[in-house]
Amino acid sequence: MEPMHQVPVLTTARLRLRAHRMDDFTGVHGLWSDPSVVRHISAKPSTPAQSWSRLLRYAGHWALLGFGYWVVEDRQTSRFIGEVGLADYHREIEPSFEGKPEAGWVMAPDAQGRGLAREAVRAVLAWADANIAAERTVCMIAPEHTASRRLASAVGFQESGVALYAGSEVVIYERPRSTKS
Repeated sequence: MEPMHQVPVLTTARLRLRAHRMDDFTGVHGLWSDPSVVRHISAKPSTPAQSWSRLLRYAGHWALLGFGYWVVEDRQTSRFIGEVGLADYHREIEPSFEGKPEAGWVMAPDAQGRGLAREAVRAVLAWADANIAAERTVCMIAPEHTASRRLASAVGFQESGVALYAGSEVVIYERPRSTKS
């Protein structure tokens, strides 16, 4: 059996990014069952079973791949405010994402619009640049999700095309690995 990878704790001025725990289920489900949160992602609020599967998938990414998603906490209150990370979902999409970690972010409605997602994504990408050998990271965003598209551009992603995924058009972004120390 392969060893489990330790999930690093990342801190920023306002945030702590840490591994998911069993007691995060309430936060995960609250986030992913909120229609305003998922409107540009799946358009369908998650059931408790889907949220549980998501929590387990996050742990599996770290255990098997050495990267994954973090819980985003407010450093002052330790409150669960979102999730940010990298994944390999084996998506059936052209162009293929194979070999390129896929970045993603989702924040609770009351944590949006304050630059917290940008702060968290920057921390994750800095960690990825130092710890993952992939030359590029990717992300896909619904065309109408202007806030996420602005965020992607702000953290170094560049639009590389449009694709169909699960019957919907998505904008594909790529970001080269930074070699800055």
